[in-house]
Amino acid sequence: MLKRVPIAGRMIHFMSATKFTMKNLIRLGLVLLAFTAVAQTQPAWQGKFEQLDTKLPTPNEYRSSSGAPGPKYWQQKADYVITAELSDDNQSISGSETITYTNNSPDVLKYLWLQLDQNILAKGNMTRQTRTGSLRDTMVSKQFAQRTSDFDGGDKINSVKDAPTGKALSFAINHTMMRIDLLQPLKPGGRYTFSIDWSYNIGDRMIDGERSGYEYFPEDKNYIYAIAQWFPRMCVYDDVVGWQNKQFLGQGEFALVFGDYKVKLTVPADHMVAATGILANPATVLSKEQLARFEQAKTSFDKPVIIATQAEAIEREKTRSAQKKTWEFNAANVRDFAFATSRKFIWDAQAVKTGANTPLAMSFYPKEGNPQWEQESTKAVKNAIETYSKYTIDYPYPAATSVNTASIGMEYPMICFNMGRPDAKGEMNDRKKSSMISVIIHEVGHNFFPMIINNDERQWTWMDEGINSFLQFRTEQERYTHFPSWWGFPKDIAAFMKSDKSVQRPVMTNSEQIIEFGNEQYAKVATSMSILRETVMGPELFDRAFKEYAQRWAFKHPKPADFFRTMEDASAVDLDWYWRGWFYTTDHVDFELDQVKWFKVKTEQANLEKKNVKVKAGDLAANAAGDKPTDFSSGPQEFTMINTPENAYGEFKNKIDDNAVRTKLEGKNIYEITLKNKGGLVMPVIVEWTFKDGSKEIERIPAEIWRMNESEVKKVFVKDKEVVSVVIDPNKETADAEISDNVFPKKAADSKFDQIKKEK
Repeated sequence: MLKRVPIAGRMIHFMSATKFTMKNLIRLGLVLLAFTAVAQTQPAWQGKFEQLDTKLPTPNEYRSSSGAPGPKYWQQKADYVITAELSDDNQSISGSETITYTNNSPDVLKYLWLQLDQNILAKGNMTRQTRTGSLRDTMVSKQFAQRTSDFDGGDKINSVKDAPTGKALSFAINHTMMRIDLLQPLKPGGRYTFSIDWSYNIGDRMIDGERSGYEYFPEDKNYIYAIAQWFPRMCVYDDVVGWQNKQFLGQGEFALVFGDYKVKLTVPADHMVAATGILANPATVLSKEQLARFEQAKTSFDKPVIIATQAEAIEREKTRSAQKKTWEFNAANVRDFAFATSRKFIWDAQAVKTGANTPLAMSFYPKEGNPQWEQESTKAVKNAIETYSKYTIDYPYPAATSVNTASIGMEYPMICFNMGRPDAKGEMNDRKKSSMISVIIHEVGHNFFPMIINNDERQWTWMDEGINSFLQFRTEQERYTHFPSWWGFPKDIAAFMKSDKSVQRPVMTNSEQIIEFGNEQYAKVATSMSILRETVMGPELFDRAFKEYAQRWAFKHPKPADFFRTMEDASAVDLDWYWRGWFYTTDHVDFELDQVKWFKVKTEQANLEKKNVKVKAGDLAANAAGDKPTDFSSGPQEFTMINTPENAYGEFKNKIDDNAVRTKLEGKNIYEITLKNKGGLVMPVIVEWTFKDGSKEIERIPAEIWRMNESEVKKVFVKDKEVVSVVIDPNKETADAEISDNVFPKKAADSKFDQIKKEK
């Protein structure tokens, strides 16, 4: 129980107890010192420690206040049966699909919305219409080609029919969205089956820069097709926004529904195909030798087995089979389906153990990717699966496949397209090699975020890209020695966070309005998760809470509030200040160690019997004024500790032993530090003390030190040994943007020449 007692016009809390320990005596003896130290002008209050309740949606029976799915949580289901054929002659796809849509919502639906993402390449598409830019004296021809292309890669919808009756359904296309009007309203718990026939022209990824398309190899006149967003797909209908039918403009990615897939892909007979799911007819499409190697790979845990060799791939490059083969794939409980196909593919695979599951880690790549892809790709897939499983859930799918394609990385359930090729001599420098490995880990990691923990990428990019980049960082640091990670180290994000605020947006901004996309949605969020784990919460609390989030929302549709609330609910750490600063503002970390004052208690005991004496010159109040010290050369200042006045006790009968407090502090070194928050972002304060004997001590102060004054704080420390230097954030844990003012004694700023020299 606490009681409030007035002291010198302020209120202080004393513990209601019959006895005080010596530690409490010392604390009480420092109370007067602390009060005089904190007297200062309060700046404008910005509410940095206020709760997020007013910003987050109100919990309900669908999404609980703990961040878990509520007792009446629901989500829709969409099952697909697809047959499609890819033409290697004119680079096109035609297909037919039957969708069975299950309405698990409490709402009656009169129409359904589907995504036609391929319409981002249709003539007159919204992306090209709204893309801004200007001409310069010199332009890269590829950029100009993208701006002036007249290629039409949009969806051609040939028919939409009611499956039971074959009746045509009325539909309307709005850029990348298509509405289908139902013959009868779909009631809660009901199912509806309909079919769509469609086709489109495949784009050249080297020109249009899209995620899906082909790459042409003029040397052997072959193609690699990386096919995604390739069939009309159901939009998400959920309890938060209803139909998520925001247009696909290119930056914000996808919101998709879980379901089961049965897909038949017809391609030239000399192609190899990689796809979402598991190959259902290997005996039909593989040679006898390849089939035996495929079976061998399922029990090969120590190294990959090459199923389709480089020699076989080179032979296939020379052929132009007029025959066709149909590859069949089945995938259960996935949100999407993608595939890649080519004559050029080498294929290797290795079994991985994750809990009770033994998925295959696989890679498909042309000879142009070797030797590095044979050496590193499947290894990186395995490392990602195992590390992500440790932090989230055991990888549940039967396979994870990495496909070598040019230029970019992109992710889909069980398959991803990844960059990274050596030069003409087969050589690759360390920087390029580490970049290749990073991309593979990152894209394979997307199997967890968002393919399993299935957030809405169209609205909240950070929930998959940022969180995934954090686990990419964990994988790189745990599985590789001295790996040069792109993001995750706090020191690496500091410069961006301090940079031009006019082009920065808070993390909690819709994907299409973000300018510094990579820095904010990937790097900043990844780093914030790393700091949260290592510095704010600690690995044990963070890992348990993070795993709880993954387990709660696996195969469901989480929103930002579900993540924020779960991390607090499962850790008992109030993190609203952290989300508020890192996710809702563009503030940055910049603490200044403004000054350090050194005090010692006077050895003479003046006015011990007098009550309510005033502090005289030479005591704390006088020494606190004047010029700021720049070092410790002037020695300690002295202050007199007076007896506790009677009115400090109130109804307490037992009295403080003033002499004991005074004696306990005699010979001690007392330091008052002043910290200023110049960047606006509140964070924990990490203080490193270096003592005269060469020893060091680190103290960690929670961010709540800023809760009364968000701009400046003073704090008093008692040390047995004499201090020779003080450093704030000595190990660069908090992304402090300016570390030169984090030290005392003060150091002269480096000249421009010295700064350049250090950078070199």
